[in-house]
Amino acid sequence: MKLVYVCCSLLTVVWQEVEASGSGPSGVLDRVSGGSSCSQVRLKPAGQCEDEEECPYQITLPPLTIQLPKQFRLLEKTMKELQSLKETVNRLKSSCLECSSQQVDLNLQKDSGDPPTNSAEQSQGDTRTRVYRNGNNSDNDIVQHMQVKMNRMSISLKNARSQINSLQGRLEELNLLNLQNVEDIVDRKVENITGIVNKISSTCTNCPGQQQQQLQHLTNITPRDCSDISALGQRKNGVHQVTPDPRNGSFAVYCDMEEFGGGWTVLQRRINGSVSFNRTWADYKKGFGDPKGEFWLGNDKIHLLTKTKDMILRIELEDFEGTRGYAKYEQFYVSNEFLNYRLSLSGYSGTAGNALQFSKHFNHDQKFFTTLDKDNDMYPSGNCGAYYGSGWWFDACMSANLNGKYYKTKYKGKRDGIFWGTWHNLTSEYYPTNYRQTFKNVKMMIRPKNYAP
Repeated sequence: MKLVYVCCSLLTVVWQEVEASGSGPSGVLDRVSGGSSCSQVRLKPAGQCEDEEECPYQITLPPLTIQLPKQFRLLEKTMKELQSLKETVNRLKSSCLECSSQQVDLNLQKDSGDPPTNSAEQSQGDTRTRVYRNGNNSDNDIVQHMQVKMNRMSISLKNARSQINSLQGRLEELNLLNLQNVEDIVDRKVENITGIVNKISSTCTNCPGQQQQQLQHLTNITPRDCSDISALGQRKNGVHQVTPDPRNGSFAVYCDMEEFGGGWTVLQRRINGSVSFNRTWADYKKGFGDPKGEFWLGNDKIHLLTKTKDMILRIELEDFEGTRGYAKYEQFYVSNEFLNYRLSLSGYSGTAGNALQFSKHFNHDQKFFTTLDKDNDMYPSGNCGAYYGSGWWFDACMSANLNGKYYKTKYKGKRDGIFWGTWHNLTSEYYPTNYRQTFKNVKMMIRPKNYAP
């Protein structure tokens, strides 16, 4: 091997240098016969070790032994691997050349129409071609099958998307139908008995036989509010039993039968400050006070009254100077407790000003009811009901509050009294050091739109 030849050359040079310099006690080193040749040179790893690549490599040249670095062993191994790799590459190159020549011969035979020179080679070529073609056919089948599946999945996804869009549209429609809208639909379907009674009363004075019996039947129906009681001919103010919804029973209300055509069901009244309006959610839900004096009818009852008919709200105000004003709303509705007794009103007219819809930032319409123990207002940093000491449909916080504290004289500081922000002489109240306006009498009452005095 080349490595041995290199070693021989090196050893020859080393031997000549040793011979020239001398060695041993006499100063002369005898030449061993045949020392000039490499026939007696032995290369082997030195010592006992598991990995020959890590062992030092030694050369024995009788009578001289020289130990070489272990890199010589690695160099020899690397050269062996290079030689083996070279032979493998040559074999692959020869095989490729043979395959190319056979393929060219087959193509030439097919083009010329001559039979193949070797039937075994032709058979082998046909087999290879057949396998190749079958492989293509199999691949094409798989691709076509996958395309069919993809088309089916695409159609399914399109159908699913259309169904989702349809369901989403239906869901949006259902979201618009909140409980208030459902109640409004029901209200429109309810027959107005008061209108029928009034019509019969105005067109029939001496109803004979069957008509008289029908009128008597209608008059025996339990009144739903004070307008029904007024239609039956009772024209005096007082407390009466009404049944807006037979499923919820009857309750007492105060009826104003004398002012502005009568038929009014009173919801709230303030006259002397004898009743505190700084109450809990449960109190405002049930109602409190005396119907003959100061009272709050109750949010559940107000809801029942306003859901059976389209109601008008009228607010009467009077200050301690004797000035009077009113605010009238053509539409008034209070939702149930599930919706926190949300207020809905519109169609203002009157002399006191539209304080319930004062501005964009102070608008009590569509606001929830708030009390000292249940915060449903729009003020993010506190409870308007707890701060102003009342239950009301607060915004953030208010431009009107008819349930505030009853002050008998003007007061200073926090505006926690009865308040109507559009009252005629409130312009001087801007500064906290000035006196606040007070009210002597306040009344909230409702009546159906189609009521005929």
